[in-house]
Amino acid sequence: MTRPGNILLGVKDISLRFGGVRALTDVSFDIHEGEIFAIIGPNGAGKSSMLNCINGFYHPQEGTITFRGQQRRRMRPYEAAAQGISRTFQNIALFRGMTTLENVMTGRMLKMQASFVEQALYLGRGKREEVAHREKVEEVIDFLEIQSIRKTPVGRLPYGLQKRVELARALAAEPELLLLDEPMAGMNVEEKEDMCRFVLSTNHELGTTIALIEHDMGVVMDLSDRVVVLDYGKKLAEGTPDEIRGNQEVIDAYLGVSHD
Repeated sequence: MTRPGNILLGVKDISLRFGGVRALTDVSFDIHEGEIFAIIGPNGAGKSSMLNCINGFYHPQEGTITFRGQQRRRMRPYEAAAQGISRTFQNIALFRGMTTLENVMTGRMLKMQASFVEQALYLGRGKREEVAHREKVEEVIDFLEIQSIRKTPVGRLPYGLQKRVELARALAAEPELLLLDEPMAGMNVEEKEDMCRFVLSTNHELGTTIALIEHDMGVVMDLSDRVVVLDYGKKLAEGTPDEIRGNQEVIDAYLGVSHD
């Protein structure tokens, strides 16, 4: 059941084209504070393109995106991050030669005010910031139960733990809106169960609003408050998991049923 909340992010009539190819066409939906909102659809439906529009990797030719009531125009990813939107990726994007702790610390970079010299020499403001940010990072590491790998280079970690480190880096930025692009992809059953638990804890305990893309329908139906379905770049349906589960158009889209 959806928990009540104000609209945090509004997507209105978004259309995105790459040359003559339409990735998104007139897509609209709202994400409310405190909910887990799922974006689903068959392969090529435009799901990742929509996340890329939300956090500024892509700039739609038509439509508007509002965040906390303010309309955003040609937002860049670092600006979206500074405003409170964090992102994980379908393909893991970590610094493989750096440790877990070092990777998670990069999630605090936009919150650091000290100059490069102050940070390099570990003096004054640089030292104070390092201590404060390290404390926050250690809290995230404890929250996601990755203390035992905090000094391990992430390139040596199994896939499931790398995905958890990427989640930790995103949470270190203390986002209001967390975008998860296929967080369970490639995981075994045990890893999926762990990730589901941490996604729910992030939402319930930290109060973070979450928008996720996920192909595992069991995960989507268990985690989500509301679901929007895309198909060929267009919005096909929106509603609660129960409403989506019983929608014949959605069933047809996933089964590849043709419409004459």
